[in-house]
Amino acid sequence: MADKKKYGAKAIDKAKLVPWDNANPERDYTIEISYPEFTCLCPRSGYPDFAAIKVVYTPDKKVVELKSLKLYLNSFRTKAISHEAVTNLIFDDLVKLLKPRQMEVTGDFNVRGNVKTVVRVSL
Repeated sequence: MADKKKYGAKAIDKAKLVPWDNANPERDYTIEISYPEFTCLCPRSGYPDFAAIKVVYTPDKKVVELKSLKLYLNSFRTKAISHEAVTNLIFDDLVKLLKPRQMEVTGDFNVRGNVKTVVRVSL
């Protein structure tokens, strides 16, 4: 029987963050990336959590390739993980990959159960 997964689901399954060379490593500049359609699952209830993920960083020798970041972030849509854990994991994975001069990752989660959560992790 043939694999019935769509090409997008297959790409997400293979998601891996990819670094690119920074074209201007001699200069300090800021990269801001917004991902307003982030989803993961509540580890307690299994209900979906929705958030905007924002990554702001000053690169050193590497920058993140944007399609790889999109697929990586999409890979959380079926994972049961807390707001705090997922924001910290995204931060840790990007810092490990890029070794930036500065970085902040913000998980701005939608209201659920009348509670609003914003998690910020920075270097």
